[in-house]
Amino acid sequence: MFNKITLYLKNFDWILFASVLLLICFGLVEIYSIALGQNEIDLLNFKKQIFFIALGMILLFVFAFLDYHNLRSYSNYLYLLGILLLAAVLFFGVKIRGTRGWFNVAGFSLQPVEFIKFILILFLARYFSSTSLKINPLKHLIITGGGAFIFIVLVLLQPDFGSALLLLLLWLAMIALAGFKRKYFIVLALIFAVVAGAGWTFMFKDYQKQRVFIFLNPSFNPLEQGYNVSQAIIAVGAGGLSGRGLGFGSQSQLKFLPEAQTDFVFAVIAEESGFLGVALVLTFFSIFFYRCLVNLKKINNDFGVFFIIGGLCLIFIEMFINISMNIGLLPVIGISLPLLSYGGSAMVSNLMLIGVIESIIIRSKINY
Repeated sequence: MFNKITLYLKNFDWILFASVLLLICFGLVEIYSIALGQNEIDLLNFKKQIFFIALGMILLFVFAFLDYHNLRSYSNYLYLLGILLLAAVLFFGVKIRGTRGWFNVAGFSLQPVEFIKFILILFLARYFSSTSLKINPLKHLIITGGGAFIFIVLVLLQPDFGSALLLLLLWLAMIALAGFKRKYFIVLALIFAVVAGAGWTFMFKDYQKQRVFIFLNPSFNPLEQGYNVSQAIIAVGAGGLSGRGLGFGSQSQLKFLPEAQTDFVFAVIAEESGFLGVALVLTFFSIFFYRCLVNLKKINNDFGVFFIIGGLCLIFIEMFINISMNIGLLPVIGISLPLLSYGGSAMVSNLMLIGVIESIIIRSKINY
């Protein structure tokens, strides 16, 4: 047993893990800094985040040392569990800011959709690795799209438009990298255009339409609907080269910037740490992506390849959307910055995902 653990630790990708750990530490520092700006310093969120990081780290190493093939065997059961969780939260969940998407457990808010992202990657990786996409590709497109669609509809019912869009983008990214022909994407684009038109007319609420207007014109109504974006852009621009210093960002410390610990933590980093802090964060993300891609070339197992691709797509899409939200390139849709934003469910889910990636990397290096 000890020899096996030593072998696993030897083949563990410590550079990838270091990049993840540095991102987490960066986020913790900013969450602590934001807490200093409260009228009465409240470190409850900081302490909760430490708890979830510790839990996530334990799960990361558990998943890294377990054989990831076992997850493949249980993927269908986990998919059904995901449906049950999303259905249950609609009836028994807690409503926060108009969205019924959380369970309240012993004083902690758990968000099932964060774990659905992990389950969807697992579902798609298992399916793509067990079929030949060249034979009847339309069938495979419909089955995988249907699997993603069930999750998306249940998330929209909360309603959580941002997470639903993220699940859709994750599916699109994985089918694109799986090798589906261009004609299928043209058909999908036409279908999405029709659905988007119908959604705009019959489903979108006024505040969701306002976000699109703000995206087209960030200065639109800057004291009301455009306030978040305007303050985030001011914070990003105010940081300069080296920032104003931890605890000295006026936008975050004086509460001009809402949701500073979650949606707009990047703006806080830019204001307090400046261009240098932003460059460090992007460097750590780049190291993570680079190590995944380097190891991807050495994996001869289709399930492992598709799972790592899915993990890369998820973290990159979340990172890209969040940063773009903070600098006014995309509308605010409630997507947090992975590994840095406050949020226990997202942290645990992401660390579980990284644990499975490490398991795939470890077993690609060991000669059985």
